[in-house]
Amino acid sequence: MNLRDQFEQLCLLFTNDLGLIGSLWKEIETKYTEKGRHYHNLLHLENMFRELDAVKSNISDFSTVSFSVFYHDIIYNASSKSNEEKSALKAVERLSELGLHQGDLTIISDQILATKLHQKSEDQNTNYLLDADLSILGKDFESYLAYTRMIRKEYSIYPDLLYKPGRKKVLKHFLELNSIFKTDYFKEKYEVQAKSNIAAEIQLL
Repeated sequence: MNLRDQFEQLCLLFTNDLGLIGSLWKEIETKYTEKGRHYHNLLHLENMFRELDAVKSNISDFSTVSFSVFYHDIIYNASSKSNEEKSALKAVERLSELGLHQGDLTIISDQILATKLHQKSEDQNTNYLLDADLSILGKDFESYLAYTRMIRKEYSIYPDLLYKPGRKKVLKHFLELNSIFKTDYFKEKYEVQAKSNIAAEIQLL
């Protein structure tokens, strides 16, 4: 999967300014390859697109969801509690340069903000985005463990004394949800394994 080509094709729906598209991509690439990004990087975006491709026919506006994928973690600082808000603002700022309509910008902003709490949305496109974002939780246990190690590295500024209780709280929150995944497709594909993985990680913490 070539993310750059995918981004360019997406932008060409709105502008023919290749210079602008190139500068927008460069910013995305630079942000997602920052030092310290062990999980929230370009590979995470690739995985999300791979998951979403399987349900593309169920998504009524794949363009806005795609922009939301590209920008949802563009600002990522492990010690910040406002990454999603900052990412949403960055998306609106940059995509307005492309000439997206205000309605689309609002949808993209709302979708990015939804990745903060991962609560079920009335908008099904948003639910697919949220499920793709969390799909790693339902992978085989070996892949899941690799993911937990990457997350731990991203939070390496915190000692275990602080990290473990915080991580447990997040994991227990997921287990308390009626369903981690919001759409039937992802629920069927990943729900059982995700709950098993999370319960196992809690035991390991």
